[in-house]
Amino acid sequence: MDRIGVLALQGAFIEHVKMLHALEVDAVEVRLPQELNNLDGLIIPGGESTAVAKLAATYGLVEPIKAMAGAGKPVWGTCAGLIFLARTVEGLSQPLLRLMDLTVARNAFGRQVDSFEADISVPALDAVGQPEERGRPFPAIFIRAPLITAVGDGVEVLSRLDGGGIVAARQGDLLVTAFHPELTSDSRFHRYFLAMVRGCLG
Repeated sequence: MDRIGVLALQGAFIEHVKMLHALEVDAVEVRLPQELNNLDGLIIPGGESTAVAKLAATYGLVEPIKAMAGAGKPVWGTCAGLIFLARTVEGLSQPLLRLMDLTVARNAFGRQVDSFEADISVPALDAVGQPEERGRPFPAIFIRAPLITAVGDGVEVLSRLDGGGIVAARQGDLLVTAFHPELTSDSRFHRYFLAMVRGCLG
């Protein structure tokens, strides 16, 4: 059985755990470096990005997560997790993993009251979709969401909003979404990440 860690320092980690359990995957809440041992992949959930980064630094998780990614273990960051994985965050100085060649704007859509939902096109999800799911838009939930404003040559853009803003991307074994798939009933992004873990995607 796949063993997936969910960084459980702050934010929406329990929803990821529930989604993984629904997919019959062993989900491990990670708060300390040793809990990264023997994982097949790691999810860094949404929350308050500065708090997540500071807590990760305090508990000595930054370098072990970098080492895990360097060893080829897939890592997925949602919302604040996207910010934590990015190489550059506009107007922000905090501990970052700097693993993905992305430039990110925090709170790009405004405050909590400006949160919104949007049906977005994500063709890559067809690789893990059931026949009736293929071509179906994904119901993305944006909560104080970041926006990817630039990507490097090695980054594959998976989805854009109608205005062109990038909200999902992949770079090798690294995946990011600006929204919260774990707050929906649609498990396709979690299945996509598990396919990355299992080496089923190109």
